[in-house]
Amino acid sequence: MKKTLQVVFLGFVIFSRVCSLSAQAVATAQISGTVKDQSGAVLAGVDVKATQTATGATRTVISSEDGGYVLANLPIGPYMLEVSLPGFRTYVQTGIVLQVNSNPTIDPVLSVGQVSETVEVQADAALVETRNTGVGTVMDNQRVLELPLNGRQVTELIFLAGMATPGVGSNGVRNYPTVVVSVAGGQGNGVTYLLDGANHNDPYNSLNFPLPFPDALQEFKLETSGMPAQYGYHSAATVNAVTKSGTNEFHGSLFEFVRNGVFNARNFFAPARDTLKRNQFGGVIGGPIKQDKLFFFAGYQSTLQRSDPPTSIAYVPTAAMLAGDFTTVASPACNGGRQVTLAASQGFTNNQISPARFDPVALKIVSLLPTTGDPCGKVTFGFKANRDEHLVVTRLDYQQSAKQSLFGRMTISDLNVQSTYDQKNPLTLWDTAAQYRVYALALGDTYLLGSNIVTSFRASATRLGILKPIENFYSWASLGARNVSALSGETIRLTVSGNGFIINGGDAQRNAIHSGPSANLAEDVSIVSGTHQVGLGGSYIHTLINFLSGLNPPGNMSFNGSVSGLPMVDFLLGTASGWNQGNFNTFYLRQNAFALYAQDSWKVMPRLTVNYGLRWEPYLAPYSRPKAFTHFDPDLFAQGAHSSAFVNAPAGLIFPSDPQFTVGNHPQGNKLNLFMPRIGLVWDPSGDGRMTVRAAYGMFAERQHYQAYAAFTASPPYGNNIVLTNVSLSNPWGNYPGVNPFPLYLDRNMTFPSFAIYRTDPFDYKPSYMNQWNLSIQRQLGADWLLAANYVGNNTIHLTSARQLNPVQFLGLGSCAINGVNYATCSTTNNTNQRRLLYLQNPAQGQYYAGVNQTDDGGTASYNGLFLSVQKRLNHGISALANYTWSH
Repeated sequence: MKKTLQVVFLGFVIFSRVCSLSAQAVATAQISGTVKDQSGAVLAGVDVKATQTATGATRTVISSEDGGYVLANLPIGPYMLEVSLPGFRTYVQTGIVLQVNSNPTIDPVLSVGQVSETVEVQADAALVETRNTGVGTVMDNQRVLELPLNGRQVTELIFLAGMATPGVGSNGVRNYPTVVVSVAGGQGNGVTYLLDGANHNDPYNSLNFPLPFPDALQEFKLETSGMPAQYGYHSAATVNAVTKSGTNEFHGSLFEFVRNGVFNARNFFAPARDTLKRNQFGGVIGGPIKQDKLFFFAGYQSTLQRSDPPTSIAYVPTAAMLAGDFTTVASPACNGGRQVTLAASQGFTNNQISPARFDPVALKIVSLLPTTGDPCGKVTFGFKANRDEHLVVTRLDYQQSAKQSLFGRMTISDLNVQSTYDQKNPLTLWDTAAQYRVYALALGDTYLLGSNIVTSFRASATRLGILKPIENFYSWASLGARNVSALSGETIRLTVSGNGFIINGGDAQRNAIHSGPSANLAEDVSIVSGTHQVGLGGSYIHTLINFLSGLNPPGNMSFNGSVSGLPMVDFLLGTASGWNQGNFNTFYLRQNAFALYAQDSWKVMPRLTVNYGLRWEPYLAPYSRPKAFTHFDPDLFAQGAHSSAFVNAPAGLIFPSDPQFTVGNHPQGNKLNLFMPRIGLVWDPSGDGRMTVRAAYGMFAERQHYQAYAAFTASPPYGNNIVLTNVSLSNPWGNYPGVNPFPLYLDRNMTFPSFAIYRTDPFDYKPSYMNQWNLSIQRQLGADWLLAANYVGNNTIHLTSARQLNPVQFLGLGSCAINGVNYATCSTTNNTNQRRLLYLQNPAQGQYYAGVNQTDDGGTASYNGLFLSVQKRLNHGISALANYTWSH
């Protein structure tokens, strides 16, 4: 594996030198077209100059033999186009506004005259896309600033772009808060986020790091389906965002937005109005440090929120219940019209029982809960939702010469969330205090090697830190439970389902994540030669994460009513349906990602452009600094083969240092022969650039995020999360072999626990990829309206899911004997682990296995959609965007 990485890296370095350090400059735009005279004849050797009017930066090219020209990798913003040739009047067009990743066509027509004479045209470029074949929508600065946004979260605007819906993904307590977006039926974690052309994905879950607040964001574009070969790493879509830059004039603004509970109506179920107070304030400023040369931009936003909404509902034991009388709580009035008869086997007569039967640990917990006068035990309470967020954006742009421009950008996102625990009511113990901080740095260099060769370079780094200290409450031991280790200090996790309550059901345990610095180097080179615009590029991403999870150490007790008929009664009797506890999970993952591509946009005829390209994106599996991976092999289990790395490990379980572990320090094998072709057609039926018919096909790779591998560190010998059923609240380990197995220490000779959960991946894992295709028709009406009808289809191959290698077997409801133990009812929750496949096959070794969860790469998905859109470019103070998606 080391040799493979060296070869790949060497190839990338050689490619970088050949390309003179070009970059993935997808945060830019370009102008192209054909210069003609009044008779329609093409003109070669024409000077075509684009000037960014806000900064004075210029770019000049010479039209080719067929009159064509391309001004590639232009920063977005307002432009003036000047076209001149001796013997003809100079053509000047103003009012051109370039948007992110746009490719407008402007065909100047020169009339005979003196160069000193000027023909001025004031009009924006055509809206129709005449080069790219992807389907996308731009959210320009006006929409970003003025559309109403809950909390001023820019990511919410993605849903207005079309084909985007709230997705299912790993968006939780271990990443900076954001939203999950599914585009065109893709995975919720399948969107590539680029900020100023630099990777902006969180490696933990592949969602986005915080985007700049609206006043600091110039615009962004959501694009999917059939994009060029320079796009990759995720399969569903790309969100391409650009921060604001300074100009030759000073501009700035101050703002404050206020929300207050006094303006809100009372929630119907709440006894009082909420106490929400949210203040968002800040400002931006930008301008020149040196005219036409050096520019700056800086922005700051602070969000202060205080809220204590009393809208949460729980149920606690009533005075009658504590006296042993459950007639009311078991009546239809407290159970949705259903009468509950409590189990006589537990000592109930007419739904009454002696309080002497109650568990002492349960009574201790009840003494800490709030009291209630409601006959069913209902109480209301509130979770504090107090948080402070500070966002900083800074950027410098330097126009070093007519050939070279550079920029640097840094964002800092800092979020401090207060604990929900009020130090009095255990029901408020839900989320601990948390500090989130993200740094994102990007550097860029664009250089002209000639009038028709443009190179760019992007280097970026991101770093995330999340710290969550423990909330001190009580441990199971301090509540009176026997033989329970307080692995996580003074805290517990408890769930009484149904009409019950939860203590620490959220994230009130110790956690810490540090990812980065994750580096990204990306390069592009654009070469215009005749009717071809060739793109060559490559990129490298190195991500890392150090993670500590305290989810399992507190010990989680659950009650579901399976014993008595009501969960609250089971709790008071101390008969828990489930119990699990484990060590702290720690993992230290790293991963490298490489990609090289070549693409060509070939203008076959004046009205027909063909785009084709190929992307090489090998899959390099993640690796672990402490080599904390496990693999279960059913054949080795059947053979009774054991590991030499951990001599007491059960049969069939192997580790990276074992000879049977053939993929090195990885959970899966690498896949180097992954090539992703792209092809598309753009046809201009009328030749005037106001209507196009486009079609495209492409393959796009997908990769798993780091959270998908977290379960490895929960498996013995690293994490040891042990799950039991039907235990005693006062002594949950009472029937476990050897009683309490904790604490466990990592050692070659360590003893492995019984009935533990394991994670395993197939060595020949096949990475997921998506086939995409589309057919699109665009038509411009007037100067500012664009109509589009798009068919978008895709299918996903090797979609990952989970497969259970050690399932529970149903052995009927009669009596039976398993490994010499007689059961009156053969299939019950009391012998779940004894009915598992491996235990039945070999009880001596199968007793160490509960669930064995294997990644299954055999899933598929498909999507077909019709996407209709109407948009009006900003003119006379009005812009419009409407779209409709019908899909299945």
